Amino acid sequence: MAFDKEAALIMCNNYCKNTLMETLDIVFTDAGEDFLQATMPVNPRVHQPMGLLHGGASVALAESVGSAASIMFINPEIQEVRGIEISANHLRAKRDGVVTATARIVHQGRSLHLWEIKITDEAGKLISLCKITNMVMPRRR
Repeated sequence: MAFDKEAALIMCNNYCKNTLMETLDIVFTDAGEDFLQATMPVNPRVHQPMGLLHGGASVALAESVGSAASIMFINPEIQEVRGIEISANHLRAKRDGVVTATARIVHQGRSLHLWEIKITDEAGKLISLCKITNMVMPRRR
């Protein structure tokens, strides 16, 4: 079956309703067979006290994109995804504008998925480099 980009984006954005992703204004904007992309505005809602993008907000964006990306590879009727490890290196500060997170698959096993997530600014400069490991498990009813 061919990858349906529009269906993937609708599914991911629908999952965001009444969640942290909605609170942070995370919007899924692009998808492909091996990647998922989302944006998040940088404003006082996601700042740390010095007026910079909070590292925790960057990690929340990375985990949101990396976890949703794994959902594209499973059958949600019978499987679930759980993030079991995330790491982040924050490389550049950001005060305002928009950041874009792009998750790309590194390893797709039956029970573990490893994703690399690059968070960039509008000019494509790397803000944070993250990695998430997701566990694929049977859906609990």
